[in-house]
Amino acid sequence: MSQSLVKILIHIVFSTKDRKPLIKPDVETELYRYIHGVIDNKGGKLLVGNGTADHSHLPISVGKNEISALIGTIKRTTSGWMKKRSIHDFYWQRGYGAFSVSQSQVATVSRYIAEQKKHHAAHDFKDEFRILCVRHGISLDERYCWE
Repeated sequence: MSQSLVKILIHIVFSTKDRKPLIKPDVETELYRYIHGVIDNKGGKLLVGNGTADHSHLPISVGKNEISALIGTIKRTTSGWMKKRSIHDFYWQRGYGAFSVSQSQVATVSRYIAEQKKHHAAHDFKDEFRILCVRHGISLDERYCWE
Protein backbone atom coordinates (compact mmCIF):
# COMPACT_ATOMS: atom_id res chain seq x y z
CA MET A 1 0.00 0.00 0.00
CA SER A 2 1.61 3.24 -1.07
CA GLN A 3 -0.83 5.54 0.71
CA SER A 4 -1.15 6.00 4.45
CA LEU A 5 -4.62 6.10 5.97
CA VAL A 6 -5.10 7.39 9.49
CA LYS A 7 -8.20 7.90 11.64
CA ILE A 8 -7.31 8.64 15.23
CA LEU A 9 -9.86 10.54 17.28
CA ILE A 10 -8.94 11.88 20.68
CA HIS A 11 -11.25 13.53 23.20
CA ILE A 12 -9.12 16.08 25.05
CA VAL A 13 -10.39 17.64 28.27
CA PHE A 14 -8.65 20.20 30.44
CA SER A 15 -9.63 22.90 32.89
CA THR A 16 -8.43 26.35 33.76
CA LYS A 17 -5.90 26.46 36.60
CA ASP A 18 -7.67 26.07 39.93
CA ARG A 19 -10.90 25.75 37.92
CA LYS A 20 -11.23 29.52 37.77
CA PRO A 21 -14.28 30.48 35.63
CA LEU A 22 -12.35 32.62 33.16
CA ILE A 23 -13.82 31.47 29.83
CA LYS A 24 -16.55 34.08 29.62
CA PRO A 25 -19.11 34.25 26.79
CA ASP A 26 -17.46 37.35 25.32
CA VAL A 27 -14.20 35.43 24.57
CA GLU A 28 -15.46 31.87 24.23
CA THR A 29 -16.16 31.86 20.46
CA GLU A 30 -12.86 33.54 19.68
CA LEU A 31 -10.97 31.17 22.01
CA TYR A 32 -12.32 28.09 20.21
CA ARG A 33 -11.56 29.65 16.81
CA TYR A 34 -7.99 30.18 17.99
CA ILE A 35 -7.75 26.60 19.29
CA HIS A 36 -9.10 25.39 15.94
CA GLY A 37 -6.29 27.24 14.14
CA VAL A 38 -3.62 25.81 16.45
CA ILE A 39 -4.85 22.25 15.86
CA ASP A 40 -5.11 22.85 12.09
CA ASN A 41 -1.54 24.16 11.97
CA LYS A 42 -0.33 20.97 13.69
CA GLY A 43 -2.04 18.72 11.13
CA GLY A 44 -5.09 17.83 13.19
CA LYS A 45 -8.76 18.67 12.90
CA LEU A 46 -10.97 19.99 15.68
CA LEU A 47 -14.38 18.34 15.35
CA VAL A 48 -16.06 20.71 17.80
CA GLY A 49 -14.80 22.75 20.71
CA ASN A 50 -16.95 23.58 23.71
CA GLY A 51 -17.02 23.65 27.46
CA THR A 52 -17.93 25.86 30.36
CA ALA A 53 -16.32 28.82 32.07
CA ASP A 54 -13.75 26.56 33.75
CA HIS A 55 -12.97 23.75 31.27
CA SER A 56 -12.86 22.72 27.61
CA HIS A 57 -13.66 19.59 25.60
CA LEU A 58 -11.83 19.17 22.29
CA PRO A 59 -12.53 16.07 20.21
CA ILE A 60 -9.82 16.09 17.55
CA SER A 61 -8.72 13.96 14.66
CA VAL A 62 -4.95 13.58 14.84
CA GLY A 63 -3.15 14.00 11.53
CA LYS A 64 -0.90 11.35 10.04
CA ASN A 65 2.26 13.40 10.60
CA GLU A 66 2.08 12.77 14.34
CA ILE A 67 1.94 9.00 13.93
CA SER A 68 4.07 8.83 10.79
CA ALA A 69 7.38 9.45 12.57
CA LEU A 70 6.76 6.56 14.98
CA ILE A 71 5.68 4.14 12.27
CA GLY A 72 8.67 5.16 10.13
CA THR A 73 11.02 4.36 13.00
CA ILE A 74 9.36 0.99 13.60
CA LYS A 75 9.58 0.04 9.93
CA ARG A 76 13.15 1.28 9.44
CA THR A 77 14.60 -0.37 12.55
CA THR A 78 12.79 -3.70 12.12
CA SER A 79 13.86 -3.91 8.46
CA GLY A 80 17.47 -3.53 9.60
CA TRP A 81 16.93 -6.09 12.35
CA MET A 82 15.57 -8.64 9.84
CA LYS A 83 18.46 -8.01 7.43
CA LYS A 84 20.95 -8.66 10.25
CA ARG A 85 19.29 -12.07 10.53
CA SER A 86 20.08 -12.79 6.85
CA ILE A 87 16.58 -11.99 5.57
CA HIS A 88 18.07 -9.54 3.06
CA ASP A 89 15.00 -9.03 0.89
CA PHE A 90 12.78 -7.93 3.82
CA TYR A 91 10.95 -4.60 3.37
CA TRP A 92 7.69 -3.17 4.65
CA GLN A 93 5.20 -1.58 2.26
CA ARG A 94 5.32 2.23 2.11
CA GLY A 95 1.87 3.04 3.52
CA TYR A 96 -0.05 1.99 6.61
CA GLY A 97 -3.38 2.21 8.38
CA ALA A 98 -3.71 3.63 11.88
CA PHE A 99 -6.97 3.42 13.79
CA SER A 100 -7.91 4.60 17.26
CA VAL A 101 -9.11 2.12 19.85
CA SER A 102 -11.23 3.00 22.85
CA GLN A 103 -9.98 1.61 26.17
CA SER A 104 -13.29 -0.25 26.45
CA GLN A 105 -12.42 -2.13 23.23
CA VAL A 106 -8.79 -3.07 24.05
CA ALA A 107 -9.67 -6.64 25.11
CA THR A 108 -11.74 -7.22 21.96
CA VAL A 109 -9.05 -5.81 19.65
CA SER A 110 -6.34 -7.77 21.49
CA ARG A 111 -8.27 -11.04 20.98
CA TYR A 112 -8.79 -10.19 17.31
CA ILE A 113 -5.05 -9.60 16.87
CA ALA A 114 -4.11 -12.74 18.82
CA GLU A 115 -6.29 -14.79 16.44
CA GLN A 116 -4.85 -13.35 13.20
CA LYS A 117 -3.60 -16.67 11.79
CA LYS A 118 -6.99 -18.28 12.33
CA HIS A 119 -8.81 -15.21 10.97
CA HIS A 120 -6.70 -15.15 7.82
CA ALA A 121 -7.47 -18.74 7.01
CA ALA A 122 -10.80 -17.36 5.77
CA HIS A 123 -10.06 -13.70 4.94
CA ASP A 124 -7.12 -12.15 3.09
CA PHE A 125 -5.35 -8.92 4.04
CA LYS A 126 -7.12 -6.84 1.40
CA ASP A 127 -10.58 -7.84 2.64
CA GLU A 128 -9.54 -7.24 6.23
CA PHE A 129 -8.13 -3.79 5.44
CA ARG A 130 -11.23 -2.80 3.48
CA ILE A 131 -13.42 -3.74 6.48
CA LEU A 132 -11.20 -1.79 8.90
CA CYS A 133 -11.44 1.31 6.71
CA VAL A 134 -15.23 1.07 6.49
CA ARG A 135 -15.55 0.58 10.27
CA HIS A 136 -13.41 3.66 10.91
CA GLY A 137 -15.00 5.90 8.27
CA ILE A 138 -11.96 6.10 5.98
CA SER A 139 -12.34 6.35 2.21
CA LEU A 140 -10.03 3.85 0.53
CA ASP A 141 -8.68 4.54 -2.95
CA GLU A 142 -7.55 1.08 -4.05
CA ARG A 143 -5.52 2.49 -6.94
CA TYR A 144 -2.89 3.47 -4.36
CA CYS A 145 -3.34 0.77 -1.79
CA TRP A 146 -1.95 -2.56 -2.93
CA GLU A 147 1.66 -2.02 -4.01
